Formats: sequence, structure tokens, C-alpha cells
Amino acid sequence: MLSQPISVTFDIGGGRMVSIETGKLARQADGAVTVRQGNCIILATVVANKEPKEGQDFFPLSVDYQEKFASAGRIPGSFFKREARLNDYEILTSRLIDRALRPLFPEDYFCDVQVLLSLVSSDGEVMPDSLACLAASAALAVSDIPIKEIISEVRIGRVDGQFVVNPSRSELEKADMEFMIAATDKNLMMVEGEAKECSEEDLVKALELAHDAIRIHIKAQEELRTKAGVTGKREYTKPVTNEELQQKVIAFAKDRIYQISRAGSSKHERSDAYDKLKEELIASLGEEVADEDKKLAKKYYADLQWEVVRNMILDDRIRLDGRVLDQVRPLSMEVDPLPTPHGSSLFTRGETQSLTTVTLGTPLDELLIESAAKSFDSKFFLHYNFPPFSTGEVKMMRGQSRREVGHGNLAMRSLKQMMPGADYPYTVRVVSDILESNGSSSMATVCAGSLALMDAGVPFPKHVSGVAMGLITRPADGKYAILTDILGDEDHLGDMDFKVTGTREGICGVQMDIKVDGLSMNTMREALEQARKGRLHILDAMYATIEASRPDVKPHAPRMVKIFIDKEFIGAVIGPQGKIIQEIQRETGTTINLEEVGNFGEVSIFSPAKEGLDKAVSWIKSIVAQPEVGSVYEAKVKSVMPYGAFVEFLPGKQGLLHISEISHKRLETMDGVLKEGDMVKVKLIGLDQKTGKFKLSRKVLMPKPEGAGAGKAHSGGGRSAEQE
Repeated sequence: MLSQPISVTFDIGGGRMVSIETGKLARQADGAVTVRQGNCIILATVVANKEPKEGQDFFPLSVDYQEKFASAGRIPGSFFKREARLNDYEILTSRLIDRALRPLFPEDYFCDVQVLLSLVSSDGEVMPDSLACLAASAALAVSDIPIKEIISEVRIGRVDGQFVVNPSRSELEKADMEFMIAATDKNLMMVEGEAKECSEEDLVKALELAHDAIRIHIKAQEELRTKAGVTGKREYTKPVTNEELQQKVIAFAKDRIYQISRAGSSKHERSDAYDKLKEELIASLGEEVADEDKKLAKKYYADLQWEVVRNMILDDRIRLDGRVLDQVRPLSMEVDPLPTPHGSSLFTRGETQSLTTVTLGTPLDELLIESAAKSFDSKFFLHYNFPPFSTGEVKMMRGQSRREVGHGNLAMRSLKQMMPGADYPYTVRVVSDILESNGSSSMATVCAGSLALMDAGVPFPKHVSGVAMGLITRPADGKYAILTDILGDEDHLGDMDFKVTGTREGICGVQMDIKVDGLSMNTMREALEQARKGRLHILDAMYATIEASRPDVKPHAPRMVKIFIDKEFIGAVIGPQGKIIQEIQRETGTTINLEEVGNFGEVSIFSPAKEGLDKAVSWIKSIVAQPEVGSVYEAKVKSVMPYGAFVEFLPGKQGLLHISEISHKRLETMDGVLKEGDMVKVKLIGLDQKTGKFKLSRKVLMPKPEGAGAGKAHSGGGRSAEQE
């Protein structure tokens, strides 16, 4: 007989109920739950191996979030019509969950853990990513996998000046602040989001409100765990230890690690010195030492290095490269280093360097962003590339990593806050290639992107810069150090990686991972203030490099004109089966995008050359132009008759240029006067109200010969209507 499902339900505010259920689905997993709000349902499962792999010396956690298209009643648009590899949105959601879960596991736990989450039912107004981490944590909570604490995650948005927990999709579109926050009952674990230049205090307030909401989630998970009867955690095999060997490592290497760390050398000099010392340490153990002990000695050496550097920073208040705690590395930046891209910059901060380009495209270049619930086109996107040579390594190039997706997303969300509105005609692609890396490459991307956008002539009103902050704590005596512009090594050995981007007026983006318990809001405020000063220092250098956006795009960038036409002319511009608009594009070398907007047609014309742009604009204007009596036109002879020539003076509009209106001189025949394809300048001199026929004249634009009869009027006006 099947056991009955167990569930708990709680209110997340405003009468919005969330339920967590276990015991019904995926019962062979170590833990499985469904989380539901409205029609949104997420299935989360977790499975952990009972034993670590032989020789395993790190924690192998994998988290994958995927949205099933059936959840929204859709069929995937790929060739195979099935869900393929994770898209960027799913990768970013997976990373948010991973970053929140990873610190929950014991440091000596090395068993493989796999967390899988699937959106199995979609609700157009419920954002599933704000429930995904709750689902993952609940699956762990009802398992016997040895986690230290229960967590959850919420989204905080500020809509019309009011903070909202887990805002709906439509509310989120109006929000000027949006942050995802993960926490335990006591401590913040992860923060990521964006804002329209919010203040540091607004961010702190959002964090406090989020933490209060998360505590409700945690209480519900504890209740579910109790109902499920989970009381203990499984035993696991812990790594082998050798205290005697550890003491040998400390005695041999501690003082020398300190001297290397204190030298203020470059990244590779320092790394080479550490590696040489490690080789000497292993050699000092003797040839007879077992391979297992050598591996253990290397681990103790890494642990000792971590401890010595942290204590040096805390006690000596000096860092690996010799800087004081709040000092930004030397800055170097330039714009327009590359002649062909539409915008470019080279930004160097210490040993981190980004070469960034901006490309201006047409609406046809927009990026399709697709999820189960919603698909839309983005006119601004950023790609971040981290090749192995940037750290002096040799690695296989296997496509974009999750880290690259995450870093690019943080930079994109930060720069997006200053991008022009939806009426800006260009599609904008920013690409950051990291050429050197020693920490904070995502922040270098933000700075380089801001410089390149201004260089490209994008109307970017303010510079956006970014700085990565670090934190080192020592609970034994309460000492802590907040570090500005952290190195890669400082990121690895620190207790917090806190990236803050923004303008002089406020914060535009945040990404924070906390690895330590008990981070107070006062420490958070101190870190934010130190980050603000570092951000302003970098902004001063950026404004000195390029103070404002170029007034126009570069000469080799595509030119753009947007015109509006009456709705009734859209068909005339497009033509039957698109023939007219295709001809315009082919003959002028332009790209034309036409959209119906209300009662008008919005025509965006892009061209690499001004000549082609002007020609296309004139062509379209002539199509939609209404003939006016008295106006002069360049007309093309379409056919020649004995009594005159039929000419096209506007696209699709023809009239007879009667033989009597061609010249002041009387013409007896059309032979040798005009031929098909000739261009003639004509004036519209009349319109037959009954027949709608156009009356054209060439001779009225020509000087009248001396002695010509002033009283002679043009003849043939009636005949032209009859003979047409």
C-alpha cells in the first residue's frame, strides 16, 4: 500500500499560499518534494552517494534546474522538439541554487551529491526561480544527507516604492530594485540582483526584509521534516588524517609561506615560490614516504597557506600584493584601441585585463530569450569570455562555462540600468574578452563595457564601474578585515566575495557569496561604504578617459533613421510578397525593419553608408507621399505613345506627359524625343476629379522662348484622359 503524501502550507504574504509536499513523487530519491504556488509546481530531487570516490579531495555537488516546455503547454522549437541543454536562464537559476547550497555541507564531506529541479507546471504570473532554492533545500531537509542547516531563497522587488517578497511577473516589470537573497535562519548566504541606482541603505533594508521572509520558509521545512519522521543524518566516511605529518608540514613551511606572502610579489612570482616550497616540502619527507602521505602533505600545505595568509592580513593589515586593505590596484584604460569595431576599450586593473567591444546591429539581430512561461527578444546582451591563457593555463575549449554565463549576466544587468529606452533603434552586443585575470574580471567587464559603450556613441548617460570586495574574519578574537578590489587568491581564502557595481549616484548590481556564519548588518554596511569609495575612485579614472558618450556613432558604424508612416501605407511599402521592400534593400544596400505600432507603421532603416540610407528614405517617402498639385517630381518614362509618354513620378503613381506638355516647341511626333527609362523632371499641374488622372507638364519648368505667345495654353489635357 502506498504511503500518504505529507505536506505543509504557509503564507508568503498577501494571501499567497505556498505548499511543500513529499512522499508522492520520485520516492526512490534520497529526498524529493514538490513546491507549489498557484499553478507553478517545481519537482526537486536529491541523491547522494554513500561513499566518496577513491582519492576524492573536494566536494562534488551538481545542481541542474530545467523548465519542461510541457509545463506551459508548449512544444520546444528546436529541431528535435525536445528539451536540449540548459539555456542561460536555467544555468543562472542553477548557479543561484548551487551557491546557496554548497556552504551547507560539512567541509570533510566528499560524496557526490546531485540536485535536480524541474518546472513541471508553469504559472504565467509566478516566477519559478524564486521557489527553486526552497524546493532544493526542502528535498535535502527530508533526506538523511548530512547538511548542517536548512535554507531558503526569496526575491525582493521594490514596486512603486514598496518592497514586495516574491513579486509576480507583472509586478517585477515595474520594479526598480530586484534581488535574490538566500539565507539560513541566522545568516545571509547569497545575494544577487540589480537596481536603478539604489542607495546602500535601501539594499540593507531589502536584505533584512528578505531574511524575515526566509525564516518563514525555514520553519515550514522544519515542520515538513518532522512530519516525515526524519530525525538523524547518515554517517559518512571522513578523509584520513595524520596529525604527526601535519605538524611536520607546519614546522617546515609556516615561516617561509609567511615570507613569500609578505613579499608583495606578482601573481606568477608568488605562485612559483609557493610551488617551489611545496616541492621542497615533499622532498624533505624522504623517498620512502607513501603516495597517500604525499597527497595528504599537499593538502596540509594548502591549509597552512590559507591560514598564514589570512592571519597576515588580519594582524599586519597588509595584502599579498603589498596593498593596504582599501586600496584599488593601479588602473590603466583606453578607448578605441581597435579600428574596426563600432566601439572598443581596454581596461586593466592590476593583473586583470578586459578587451571589450561593442557592435551595433539592427532589430533583426535581437536575441531570442526563451523560457517555458515567456519568450521575448532582447536588444541588449553581453557575452563574457574567459580563455585559459588569461591565467597562464592550458585547457580544452569546450564552449561557454556556467561561470562565464554567470559573470556575463552580472555585467549585463549592471550596464543595462544605463542603457537607453525601448525606442533606441539599435541592437547592442557587448563582448568582453578577458586577456589577463587575477580576480575581479567580471568587474573589469563592467568598467570596460561602460567605456566601450560611450566610445560607440550609445547614449549612455553615466559611467558604471564595479569593484569586488572581500572579507576575512577570525572568530577566536573577533578580528576582521574588509578588502577592496580582491585578488584571485584573496577570493579563494576569504569568507566573502561581494561584487558591487554602480554609478556615482547609486548601486546598479550586486553579487555576494558568504562563507562565514554571523555576518552582521553593521559589517555589511561597512563593506558597502568601502565598496562605494572604491567604485568612485574607479569612476574618476573612467571619466578622465572618456567623459561622455560620443555625439554620434562612428563613420563605419551602421547609420539609422526611423520614420513613421500611416498604417494604410504599410502594404504599399512591403509590396506583394515583400517584393517592394526587398527591392529597396537590394538597391540601396540597407536593412529595413517595419512594424505596426498603433495607427502607424514604424520603419527603421539601417545602412553602412549615408548615401544608401538617404536613397532608401527618399524611396519610402515617395511611396507614401500623396501627389500635390504644383509639386515637382523626378519621373521615369515607362512607355512612349504617339501622343506622349506615360511616366511614373511616384512609386505606383503614373500620369501622361502629353506631347504638347513636353516642350514649348510644337512636336509633331514622339520619335527621338523620349524613350523608355529616361528620367525627366515634371510638375503636377492638375488632377481630373472625375477620372483621377494626373496632368503633368515638363515645359512649364523650362524657360519660355522669346516671342512665344503668352496666351497659348497647354492643350491636350482632356485628350490625355481620353487616350489613357
